Formats: sequence, structure tokens, C-alpha cells
Amino acid sequence: MEKRRTAIVALSGGMDSCVTAAIASKDYDLALIHINYGQRTEKRELKAFNDIADFYNVDEKLVIDLPHFKNIGGSSLTDEKIEVTQAKLNSNKIPSSYIPFRNGNILSACVSWGEVIGAEAVLMGAVYEDFSGYPDCRPEFFDAFEKAVNIGTKPGTKIKLITPLINMSKKEIVLKGFELNTPLELTWSCYQNEDEACGVCDSCALRLRGFKQADKEDPIKYKVRPDYS
Repeated sequence: MEKRRTAIVALSGGMDSCVTAAIASKDYDLALIHINYGQRTEKRELKAFNDIADFYNVDEKLVIDLPHFKNIGGSSLTDEKIEVTQAKLNSNKIPSSYIPFRNGNILSACVSWGEVIGAEAVLMGAVYEDFSGYPDCRPEFFDAFEKAVNIGTKPGTKIKLITPLINMSKKEIVLKGFELNTPLELTWSCYQNEDEACGVCDSCALRLRGFKQADKEDPIKYKVRPDYS
């Protein structure tokens, strides 16, 4: 049986990255990468990563520590002196949870590993509509980064950057997850809690609204479940 192509999926353990892995698994052999960067929910996200990797029977996985994000600071996810603000879903301002150029750093690690293992693609679950306040979630950022990858890697390397959810709403992502039998119960999206999701941070709010609009029940536990519809 002919071996399929390999794709690296940046798997945070959240819903978006999990659905991205499910999409990638249809066409590629998966290699999963997870980044510990000093985030508040680092341990819980790592558990989600390992649980999802086990679900898809992926042996090719890599966990990388990038402690410089915590040293640099500037984000409520890595600096406990900065409050994780409650969700403001209609705001166009860059939220306190933004980590300066995080996706650029993560993609760089993915591409480096991709060169070593001969991966043909790197997939990331970036979403433009819901995270329009994050400048490194814009489609043009990924287009530019792919050009840089093709220039900055060794001759013969051709790694495609794929963001299958980039133009989807959270509702559409939830529905896609159910369509693909994605293990959403294994995922973790909360920015500040590791036991029960807070329900009030931006990530929880976007997730809860997506499930509500999709008329589906979110399988993870929340301390509170506000109605974001």
C-alpha cells in the first residue's frame, strides 16, 4: 500500500486545531506538533494534545518549549500580572490575550521540523473571522509566510501552508467537527482555567456561541455558560 504524504498540524489542543487535524487526516499521514510557551493553561492544553494524538493513533509527534514568550510578556496568557479580560465579541481592538507574533514563531518551528521529516504541508487552525483582532491570523499573513518558507528552506523543499478554517465561523467549525466525528470532548479552549472552562474569556465565549448557533451541545465542562447568541 502506497504511503501517503505527511502533513504537520500545529495542535494546541483546542477545537480549531483538532478539527484541522481531522481535515488533514483525510489526505495526509499526520505529524502533530505542540508548543508550550508558558501559557496559563499549559498543562491542560498538553493533555488535550496527547489525548487527541492518541485518538488519531499518531506516533509522529513533537512537543517544543518556547519559553521566550513568557520572558517577553505583553500578553495576559503569559503574564499573570495582566488580567484575562472578559469576552467582548463585538470589539475590533486587539485583545489582551494576543501574543506578539506567536503564529510566526509556531510556523517557524513547524517548517523546521517539516524540512527534517519531509513533510509536504503545515496546517494551522487559524480563524480570521473570529480572531480578527489578531494580526497574525489574517490570510495575507499566511500567504506571505509561505513565500518566505519557499525562499528560506533548502533547495527541493516545498512546504505548503494550509489554513482550512481561515474563512469559517465558529458555527461552521462546530458543524464540521461533528461531520468528521472529531473528538471535541477531548479539546480545551479556555484561556485561564485548567479544571472547568471559565465560560467568560474570549475563547470560551467564541466557542460557546459557535455551539449555540450550530444547535449543538458543547461536551466540556464550564463554570458558567452565558448565552452569547
